[in-house]
Amino acid sequence: MRMAQGIRAGLALALAGTGSACMVGPDYSRPSVETPLAFKQGGMREDSAAYVASRKGWRPARPNDGAERGDWWRVFKDPTLDRLIRLVDVDNQNLRASVAAYRQARAFVAQAQAALYPTVIGAPSITRSRTAGNERTSVSIQGQANWELDLFGRIRRDIESEVATAQASAADLASVRLAIQAELATNYLQLRYQDALQKLLNETAEAYKKSLAITENQYNAGVAARSDVITAQTQLQTTQASAIATGLQRATFEHAIATLIGRPPSELSLPVSPLPVRPPAVPVGIPSDLLERRPDVANAERNVQAQSEQIGVAVAAFYPTVTLSASGGISGLTRNGLLSAVNQVWSVTAAGNQVLFDGGARSAALDITRAAYDASVANYRQTVLTAFAEVENGLAGVRILARQQVAQDEAVASARRAVEITLNEYRAGTQNFTTVITAQALALNNEVAALQVRLNRFTNAVALIRAIGGGWDVRSLPTGDDLKLSRLPIDVGQAVRTDE
Repeated sequence: MRMAQGIRAGLALALAGTGSACMVGPDYSRPSVETPLAFKQGGMREDSAAYVASRKGWRPARPNDGAERGDWWRVFKDPTLDRLIRLVDVDNQNLRASVAAYRQARAFVAQAQAALYPTVIGAPSITRSRTAGNERTSVSIQGQANWELDLFGRIRRDIESEVATAQASAADLASVRLAIQAELATNYLQLRYQDALQKLLNETAEAYKKSLAITENQYNAGVAARSDVITAQTQLQTTQASAIATGLQRATFEHAIATLIGRPPSELSLPVSPLPVRPPAVPVGIPSDLLERRPDVANAERNVQAQSEQIGVAVAAFYPTVTLSASGGISGLTRNGLLSAVNQVWSVTAAGNQVLFDGGARSAALDITRAAYDASVANYRQTVLTAFAEVENGLAGVRILARQQVAQDEAVASARRAVEITLNEYRAGTQNFTTVITAQALALNNEVAALQVRLNRFTNAVALIRAIGGGWDVRSLPTGDDLKLSRLPIDVGQAVRTDE
């Protein structure tokens, strides 16, 4: 009976302590950042018809979506690319490492929250002894509980810090996934460029064979020099060698893709396919969207809150700590009756602890956390600026590369006409072969340049999609309730804050 009364007294003291708990330190608010109203390089507003049209084919991210982002790569309408990128989530080892880091961050939340609960230890023992011919048996079945009352919010601030850190880890996981997907898409487009380049060089080699046949006919007819034949042969052989060299670059990109999907290069063989002609349109929206759509921005912002909560932890160190301790059980000789009143023991203790002098250690710790917070704010704002710059670069690439493509295509058309004219003039004997070679080399250079511009437009589209977050949204982050364990009565309602 007395042991039960003691336990009830301890619980009443604990509830009284938690009911008056408060939280010291600053409450978090997102740092302000300068956000432009529109992008310098243009971009479509969300209420424009062009923006709505460009959104077709995009699957917007949904809260708690398991994929955490839209399947942005589907805008390229390439089933092979779609299959490869989906394999990233299966076997990419860097992504698995990030998943493990996120799981670790969740475990830290659980570890921090465990500090809100009492620690209970059981210590049973049994002793058999003989003294002066008398044997006796003593039994001890006791338990001990210790509970630090979170009167000033140190533990709760630490929990919120770990929650924010776990959310930052989830955002980092999304950033790693997006980076890997973008790298794979870029490598895939580079591989398709090599396929298109090899096709161009093979077609050019076939055209050079015809030129070689013309020079041989001219030489046999006595109207051309032997040097024309040798020059035509050299030109053909050089082009054939260049076509062969594309195979090495293609193999390199194919092996890189295999590595990104977590497979040995020997297990991946991609069929030859040309590079598409026109890249997809990329919906950009307005600058303020980036604060919600970029996982690296979300990561930086969550780190700011984690550091802000640590200031509260440092402030709480200036306040006293109160610990409740309770022990109870049965201890004594079995001959007295194991459950008899004489064998029942219990105790309840409430103890306070206040640091009176520490040589400025707590003040230094507070200064450290405030400096870390200021650094995280600066990092957050710099991340936002970098995000704006990357989108501006992508928009500039869309506009400038499109203009370059038009000009380059016109140059290709002119070069092709020049080759046709000079070859006819050489056949008629009114032009030397050097002019033909020059025109053909200029035409090939322009063809390759046009192909390179087309590749640049596709890789720029990938970079722009990555710059706007790839369809990700901050709503994909786990909430605090998702990360926390069951809530305690102390968490219900608005706490009274001593710093207000």
